[in-house]
Amino acid sequence: MSVAGGLPRAVERAVVHKCEAMQVFAKNASQWRGRPLPPEEIRAFRRLVKRSGITPVVSHASYLINLATANRGLRAQSLEAMGDELDRADSLGLLGVVLHPGCYTDGSEARGLALIADGLDLLLRDRRHTRTLVILEHTAGQGTSLGFTFEQLATILGLMKAERRVGICLDTCHLLASGYDIASPEGYARTFKAFGRILGFDRLKVFHLNDSKRPLGSRVDRHMHIGEGFVGLDAFRRIVNDRRFRGLPMLLETPKSEGRATGPIVADPLDMKNLTVLRGLLKVR
Repeated sequence: MSVAGGLPRAVERAVVHKCEAMQVFAKNASQWRGRPLPPEEIRAFRRLVKRSGITPVVSHASYLINLATANRGLRAQSLEAMGDELDRADSLGLLGVVLHPGCYTDGSEARGLALIADGLDLLLRDRRHTRTLVILEHTAGQGTSLGFTFEQLATILGLMKAERRVGICLDTCHLLASGYDIASPEGYARTFKAFGRILGFDRLKVFHLNDSKRPLGSRVDRHMHIGEGFVGLDAFRRIVNDRRFRGLPMLLETPKSEGRATGPIVADPLDMKNLTVLRGLLKVR
């Protein structure tokens, strides 16, 4: 949900859309530094979240953050920015911060995975008394991005000391684009059997439900409306009715209409379109 007009407006937007869970950006996703959050805005946000019953709420980290880089300057900036993301999320009472693991723009894959693990340990060591999770998002595998296989994510966790404070986010577009065939019944079964074996379902904290503009194995991250891409409605029907995922937040990152920062809050037609499709796939329980 957009935070245009302030964080409390995001909660109001979620209520209008009858959401049960929510994701926000706690600061501008395309900037290193975010505006300070006034205490009164934090209090209003937390109060509205509690009143709405929306749970959990997560934030998504800035796209600029790259914990896999061996460039010292960029790494220092990334660590500082991710620390700020975690502190903001903690002040807002969020479950966690969804983070793209990073790209090994220089060095190697193995070195990049080790740098991610080391960076997360540094950040979490300095925040021993907070509950906010880091939620690593499985990626589509564009370029030198890491985290597009379950094995890579497991390697990061295996190198960490504070791995108990790290969860996983699965994105349906990313899964298909990275080569996991969740579109077919057989591929769906293989994918989640592998996930359970390699990472474990207790590690899974969040789903991003997005269709994919590009086909299986394309390694291109292009989100589409639900049922209008290569993932297809059958895969989403399986996910929303899968007992293993009951109670997990399932969040949309599909294209939106142009929003407004001020004035009355109204439902976004494109969000409602996608939410209606997904809700229509749920079997009566």
